Amino acid sequence: MLQPTREEVRRFFCDAWRKHCASQPASPLERIAVGCILEHPEYQQLLADVDRVLDRDFPVEAGRENPFLHLSMHLSLEEQASIDQPPGVRTLLEALQRRLGDRHAAAHEAMECLGEIVWRAQRGSLPPDMSAINHAYIECLRQRLGQEP
Repeated sequence: MLQPTREEVRRFFCDAWRKHCASQPASPLERIAVGCILEHPEYQQLLADVDRVLDRDFPVEAGRENPFLHLSMHLSLEEQASIDQPPGVRTLLEALQRRLGDRHAAAHEAMECLGEIVWRAQRGSLPPDMSAINHAYIECLRQRLGQEP
């Protein structure tokens, strides 16, 4: 599992956006990232100024959403769906999309689960093994769909 630094994540999204705006070739992952960025025009101007955002904080306490965390969660969901990991996640994400009738809205719904599971794992309220974390995540998605555990 890759563990990029905060700066590397920010540079990745800014570089992907810069390449898109300049019609330059991009890697497959950068193209997926650009798709996420295109769904969030409110982040586009920010991403165009890499020097301004590298060290900037986006405190939740100030009512700000961290655009890099948000875009990273979008990217994570795309990857999860593409490889069906954890097993069954692709089917659940597709079911959310069908239920909501909108892929982006479904991603935001799934992000609620992803964010909750990450938060719980960081605070130690989930066992420290991936199978338990994956199980909790899948169960959260099922609950969002109104499915029985």
